Amino acid sequence: MNIPDLPNYHALAVLVITVFALYLFRREDTPLETSSLAVMAILCLLFAFFPFSQNGEHLEPSSLFFGFGHEALITVCSLMIIGHGIVRTGALEPIGRYLAKLWKISPSLSLLLTLILAGTLSAFVNNTPIVVLLLPILISVSLRNNTDSSPILLPMGLATLVGGMTTTIGTSTNLLVVSIASNMNAVEFGLFDFAPIALIACAVAIVYLWLIAPKILPKRAASLPDTSPRLFSAYLTVNEESIANGKTIAEVIALTDGQLKIEGVQRSPDKRTVMLLPDATLINGDRLKVHDYPDRLKEYEMVLGTTLFSGLHKVDDDHPLKADKQTLAEIVIIAGSGVEGRTLQQANFIKKHAISVIALHRAGKAMEIGKNSIGNIPLRIGDILLVQAEPEQLALLKPKPGLLIIDGAEALPQTKKAPIALATLLTVVLSSAFGILPIEISSICGVLVLLLTKCLQWEEVSSALSTQVILIVAASLALGSALMKTGGAEYIAEVFVASSYSLPPGGVLAALMLLLAILTNIVSNNAAAVIGTPIAISVASQLNLPAEPFILAVLFGANLSYATPMAYKTNLLVMNAGGYQFSDFMRIGIPLIILMWVTLSATLNWMYL
Repeated sequence: MNIPDLPNYHALAVLVITVFALYLFRREDTPLETSSLAVMAILCLLFAFFPFSQNGEHLEPSSLFFGFGHEALITVCSLMIIGHGIVRTGALEPIGRYLAKLWKISPSLSLLLTLILAGTLSAFVNNTPIVVLLLPILISVSLRNNTDSSPILLPMGLATLVGGMTTTIGTSTNLLVVSIASNMNAVEFGLFDFAPIALIACAVAIVYLWLIAPKILPKRAASLPDTSPRLFSAYLTVNEESIANGKTIAEVIALTDGQLKIEGVQRSPDKRTVMLLPDATLINGDRLKVHDYPDRLKEYEMVLGTTLFSGLHKVDDDHPLKADKQTLAEIVIIAGSGVEGRTLQQANFIKKHAISVIALHRAGKAMEIGKNSIGNIPLRIGDILLVQAEPEQLALLKPKPGLLIIDGAEALPQTKKAPIALATLLTVVLSSAFGILPIEISSICGVLVLLLTKCLQWEEVSSALSTQVILIVAASLALGSALMKTGGAEYIAEVFVASSYSLPPGGVLAALMLLLAILTNIVSNNAAAVIGTPIAISVASQLNLPAEPFILAVLFGANLSYATPMAYKTNLLVMNAGGYQFSDFMRIGIPLIILMWVTLSATLNWMYL
């Protein structure tokens, strides 16, 4: 193997920055937005202090900001907004309703139809809304039929990833690869140009997810393991002998080390309400309304010398605590919630929505934190809150953007605007498919239609956008551009070709796809795609072969985000909702990656090489 000569210093510096970027994108303690911004800043500083020119062309540092105005980013943002409009208006509610009915008739056939439906919808709509739509339905069916949800949730989530790679607008990764290929004058892809290749692989994947994956998945307890409330409303009655008798509210709270939270005070005999002022004095017969865990309620009873009542009865073995009209639910934090990066206290979440937060689940398991500390933990997308509230309060929460409520109910929101939102999406897709308008223009026109018809308000538009997506796309485009212009991509391509010199062209293509498949399960799929696309074009050039199959190898490889929960945000949603472990994704995802890799490599080789 002939090792290529080292490239220029700028290319080497960009390659080092690329490795550093991949490291940053993997760190959980640094927000992806911060990492993306850091990469852009470092790149700009490099070319500002150490100018780079080649063939008389100077690379301006400010040109690296072109990603913020790139048509790929405009399209991604527009489609995110349209997808949000689809969910907000309930345009897919009839599909969900009929699917829920079918699950009760034939679970096996229903799973197949669910997988096909999830994949088909994800070809045109961002897969996050699809997962948000289907998760409550499937969990509801499992709860009502007393069946295990483990065999269906993970296959459904992966089916949305499989379907998303069939069109240029299926994922932001597809859009980025297609846009970069166009910018570099390599090849122009239409909406359905690579759909036939992807559909062959999709058919294989759907059969695997339908017949094999459910059988090899172990039974997992969902993150909502039981339906018995854990917080209870009760009354602490002040007696003549109580320590609390004659003390102020502030003094009583201090006796419990600040743990006691009094919701109200009733004073006998007319049960009038006493104002909750710190200096208000408690007297014999006062009833303190409290809402807490059973062990704490009994502790307050002992410390204050009060008597604990539930309703009219003293709490004992014959009259245990009861929490009437309360139900447990899960609230999954998704993009657009407005609380990501903030704590529950900062967002005033608990008081605003009148709910009790019992536990915080992250990465599929409850965090080991004190009950009082939950409100001080900064939330991330994919976190799941185990909450208790009245059903009516949960019903008010369901239409809130950015919150996925899972409580076993089948009701989905639907409005009169649903047909308009659905027609808008179809028009955007068809106008692009038939070459009437480029997708970036048709999608932004679609957003305008949703705003003019009041399907969405401006505040909902902003909540639909993801700062994380915007910055990772812009940073990835800047990194890809720097790699290409300095010759860093060409150097990687030379090393890649030299290391695979004994392989035929089809083997080189398969190796490139496998490399991207591994990379996309470790770092952001957008970053992997943008780094890989210039390399693919350089590899094709050095082999004197058409660039199209190698670009598609990158596109498909970067979409194989199946083996780790952090590879794609919907994987985290499914992981939390189904109680899956990291090993479950590897158990199901690695065979699926191999199946897709073999199928796609063979198909590309047959069609192009």
